[in-house]
Amino acid sequence: MNRLLNLRSGPAGAFSVVSEAQVARVAEARLANLRRWIAACDIDAIIIFDPVNIRYATGSRNMQIYTARNPSRYAFVPVEGPVVLFEYRGCSHLSAELPTLDGVRPARPIMPLHSGLARHHAVLEGFVADISELLALSASCTGRIGIEAATTGAVIALLNAGYNVVDAAPAIDYARARKVPGEIDLILSSLRCTELGVRAMEHALVPGITENELWAVLHEAVIAGGGDYIETRLLSSGPRTNPWFQEASDRIIQAGELVAFDTDVVGRYGYFSDFSRTFLAGDHRPTGAQRTLYGLAAEQLEHNIAALAPGVTFRQYTERCWTIPDGYREHRYMGPAHGVGMTGEYPCLPYAFDWETAGYDGDVEIEPNMTLSVESYVGHRDGGEGVKLEEQILITETGIERLSVFGYDERLLGA
Repeated sequence: MNRLLNLRSGPAGAFSVVSEAQVARVAEARLANLRRWIAACDIDAIIIFDPVNIRYATGSRNMQIYTARNPSRYAFVPVEGPVVLFEYRGCSHLSAELPTLDGVRPARPIMPLHSGLARHHAVLEGFVADISELLALSASCTGRIGIEAATTGAVIALLNAGYNVVDAAPAIDYARARKVPGEIDLILSSLRCTELGVRAMEHALVPGITENELWAVLHEAVIAGGGDYIETRLLSSGPRTNPWFQEASDRIIQAGELVAFDTDVVGRYGYFSDFSRTFLAGDHRPTGAQRTLYGLAAEQLEHNIAALAPGVTFRQYTERCWTIPDGYREHRYMGPAHGVGMTGEYPCLPYAFDWETAGYDGDVEIEPNMTLSVESYVGHRDGGEGVKLEEQILITETGIERLSVFGYDERLLGA
């Protein structure tokens, strides 16, 4: 029953516990990084509602899934001046000691669900008054405010008050893409914990188990190891592995079938563990078709990892990527790589043949201290099974470092 209680003391892959002092230092460094990008985007201050972005800016965690759907807490972050968290009612004590915050106040109930229709307008007036008060204490006040993930009413109220309201997402995205000192230690702790959960899934994979039962093994490991939650339900077996993006179900896994999954774990310290693997159920030898699919996916993944380098532009990278064979392009993954930190992040890179519709403007480069998840999915347009593989990579000053280290399936690889 208590098979996961000794996660930390496990064999290769055991995770480290980062000190509270380092976690606090990283949070302060993230805030400083974010403020630099707010200034670079010519914004006085931003108002953050997305709970992941609140955690990035302040280190404060509270009901992330609930508040992602219900914008009931928010943070005010100026270029210079007091950083204030407006916390969900009854929860102000949770973040009172954080060094990133100059104050914690009760959030205004700006959702009609919380304020009631009769009081909603008055509540929004109070929200604008709070922001005006804090802007007056900041170093600059041009009236240019960034906001993201807010209620429509909050945005309209700021516009009606005469503020120049802009999208805060670019400043946040650019900041999160560049990892600060100490941040990689937190990412590695999250990854090692998730890898132990994936190892537990591999041991639990026996013919007769359902997809949902297998997926639950990873959930148990994430929570037991101090992680938060899993963003998606991407686990499928047999014919449901192609095309990709099919969610875990009550389907019973059969002997000899492929089982593919994407971890998508918001794990320890709020950091994303994002890698993918494909297993073979039971003790059967893989078929030739299964080995071909797996070999192609591994070839694509390794080729596209090797193409990464600091100073390479986004477009140059996509042009260097593996050429998808005929018959597999239709069911391809959406792109070869994307940023990763506390969740999936900027940039989201398309394939070269999709560049004109989904690419980025300018000669933006891959930079040191960016972390990327490199994706591979191979499934034929005519059906059959599919293979999903993915690795998490750090860009260094001189090259790359592989952060996820869970190995390939030797039977499927033909080792």
